[in-house]
Amino acid sequence: MNKITAAITAVGGYVPDYVLTNQELEKLVDTTNDWIITRTGISERRILKGEGKGTSDLCVPVALEICKKRGISPEEIDLLIVATVTPDMTFPATANVVTDKIGAKNAFGFDISAACSGFLYALDTGARFIESGRYQKVMVIGADKMSSIIDYTDRTTCIIFGDGAGGVLLEANTEGYGLIDSILKSDGHGREYLHMKAGGSVKPATIESVTAREHYVYQEGKMVFKYAVSNMAGAAKDIMERNNLTSADISWLVPHQANKRIIGATSQYINVPDEKVMMNIHRYGNTTAGTIPLCLWDYEKFLKKGDNIMMAAFGGGFTWGANYIRWAYDGDQYGKK
Repeated sequence: MNKITAAITAVGGYVPDYVLTNQELEKLVDTTNDWIITRTGISERRILKGEGKGTSDLCVPVALEICKKRGISPEEIDLLIVATVTPDMTFPATANVVTDKIGAKNAFGFDISAACSGFLYALDTGARFIESGRYQKVMVIGADKMSSIIDYTDRTTCIIFGDGAGGVLLEANTEGYGLIDSILKSDGHGREYLHMKAGGSVKPATIESVTAREHYVYQEGKMVFKYAVSNMAGAAKDIMERNNLTSADISWLVPHQANKRIIGATSQYINVPDEKVMMNIHRYGNTTAGTIPLCLWDYEKFLKKGDNIMMAAFGGGFTWGANYIRWAYDGDQYGKK
C-alpha cells in the first residue's frame, strides 16, 4: 500500500471591500506614503467593516469558494481548522462558528493560535488527520481581522496589518503529492517583543487596561525583523537540505507577507529568484494567518502539478517554520476567480 499524503485540492480566499490606503493613514498618524512603501512595501490593506462582523465572516466565503471549486457540499467536510489570533470570541472556537454558518453539519472543528505561523501549524495538523486514513476532507483556513486589535494611533503597527482570509482543502493522495515535510518551531522568550498586553487570563480586561490601550498589538519592530529573517530563512533551508532540494528545485517560495524587506532577505538566503517568490503584501498588507493561503489563492492559476512549493513564516511569541509541498493539480483548471 502506498503512503497516504495530504494533498491540497482547492484553494479559496477572501478580502473585504474596504481599502485602507497609505494616503488615508497619513491623516491618522505621522507617516507618509513613500515612507510606508520604502519600509514595508505596502500600498494598501483591506478592512472588514460592519457591526457584528468578525473573523468567521472572513472564513465563510473562503469555505464556500473551496466547496464550489471541488463540487462538494459543506456536509462532506470532516474537519475544519481555523488558524487565527482574532477569534470571534474567546469561546466557542471560530471554526465551530464557521461550520454552523456554512452548514458543515458533519464536521468537527477547532482553532489554532500561532500568530503569523498559524496557517503552517494548521496545515501540518490537518495533514495528520488525512494521513491517519480516518478522514477524507479536511479544510484549513488562515484568517484574521487584525483591524480589531490594531491601534490606529500607533504608526509602528497600523501601517502594517490588514484583514483577510485564505484556505485550502486537504484530501488523501497516494501518488506522492501533498505535504512532504514540515519544520515547526516556537520560542516563548520572543513574547516580550510581539504580543498583546491585556485580555488574557493573566491580565483580564479592566477599565484601566482599556484606557491604557493594552488590548492592541505591541511590537518592537527591530527585534522582530532580526528574528524573522534568520528563522524563516533557516527553517526553509533546513527543509531543503533534509529533502535534498536545491534552489533550482523550488518552483515557488510562499513567504509570510510581513514586510517586503523580510521577504527579500529570506528569498536571497535560500537563493530563490524574485520571479519564483509569491508576493501580494502591496495589496493586502500583513493579514497574519491569512497571508500564505491568500498568496496561494492569488497565484493558483500559475501552479502546476508537481511544483515544489516552499512555505515559510514567522510570528509573534515567537513561532516560525516551513512546509514543503508537492503541488497536486494544475491551478488553471479552476479558471479565473
